[in-house]
Amino acid sequence: MPEISLELTPEEQRLLETIRQQQGLETQDQAAEWLVKQRLKGSSLKLTGRNRALHAVGGPRK
Repeated sequence: MPEISLELTPEEQRLLETIRQQQGLETQDQAAEWLVKQRLKGSSLKLTGRNRALHAVGGPRK
């Protein structure tokens, strides 16, 4: 999967740090990924009316 880098404001970094601590994650990158997944799940639910599993294409299914 391609890597991207974002320039974050101090406020955005504080938000990611708060989320990292609340979710028990190790890095702010993981917190950002968690936020994206939550947004995708919410959008999927609104679109289809059903929950959809999110996993990497070609990755192991759980």
